[in-house]
Amino acid sequence: MQASIELDRSPAVQYLLRIGDTCLVLAQRLGEWCGHAPILEEDIAMTNIALDLVGQARAVLSRAGQLERVAHDEDQLAFLRDERDYFNLTLVELPRGDFAFSVLRNAMVATLLKLLWERLAASSDAEVAAIAAKAVKEARYHQQHSADWVVRLGDGTAESRQRMEAALKQLWLYVPEIFQSDAVEEAASASGLGPRWADLRDDWLSEMNTIFEEATLAAPAEAAFMSTGKRGLHSEHMGYVLAEMQHLQRSFHGGVW
Repeated sequence: MQASIELDRSPAVQYLLRIGDTCLVLAQRLGEWCGHAPILEEDIAMTNIALDLVGQARAVLSRAGQLERVAHDEDQLAFLRDERDYFNLTLVELPRGDFAFSVLRNAMVATLLKLLWERLAASSDAEVAAIAAKAVKEARYHQQHSADWVVRLGDGTAESRQRMEAALKQLWLYVPEIFQSDAVEEAASASGLGPRWADLRDDWLSEMNTIFEEATLAAPAEAAFMSTGKRGLHSEHMGYVLAEMQHLQRSFHGGVW
C-alpha cells in the first residue's frame, strides 16, 4: 500500500487545492451517474461534465504541486493525500442523491466556478490565469445545462417539483461554507493570486435567484450550520469517496491517469 505524501500547507497551495479538490470530488460523484441517468443524452452529458471537471482539477493540482517546497505531481496530489489534506467544499462530497439533487448541485457549483474563473483570468499567476481562461468556457456551459434542468424540474410535475424542493432544502445548508473567508483567502487576495470567495457571494446569489425565479422556486433562509470541508474537516461521506478514488493508486505504485 503506497503511503500518503506530506503536503505543503502554504496559503497559495491551499487556495489552489480548494479549487482543484472541489472539481475533482464533484467529478467523482458525477461519474457515479455513468449508466444510471434517466435518459441516454443525460448519461453522456453528466459524464462529459465530469471529464471537464477532471481536466480543470488536473491543471490546478499540477500548478499547486509546482508551488510546493517539495513538488508533487497531479497524480500524487489527487490520490495520495490523507483526508484532512483535501480542501474541497463539503457540498461536493455528499452522496450522489437523485437526479434533482445532482443537477441542482451542478448548478450551484458551476455558478461558483464560472464567477471564480472569471476573476482568476486576471490572476497574478500567469499559469493560473491561462487555466481560468479555458475553464470559464466549460463552466458557462455547465451552468447553462444544469440550470435548464433546475427550471424544467422545478416548474414541472408535482413529483419533479417536490424532488427539487427537497434537494434545495438539503443543499442550501452548505452554502455558508462557500463564502466563509479565512487567512488562506486573505493571502490569495493580497498577493493577487485570486479573490476571496466571499467577494463572489452577491453575484452568486443573484445568478442563482435568477434560476430559481424561472423555476418558480425560492431559496431557503441561510442556515446557521457551518460545514468545514474547505479547512480539511469533512463529512462522514468523504472517506468513502477517497477509498474508491484512491484504491488503484494506493495498490499499484506508479499508476498514472
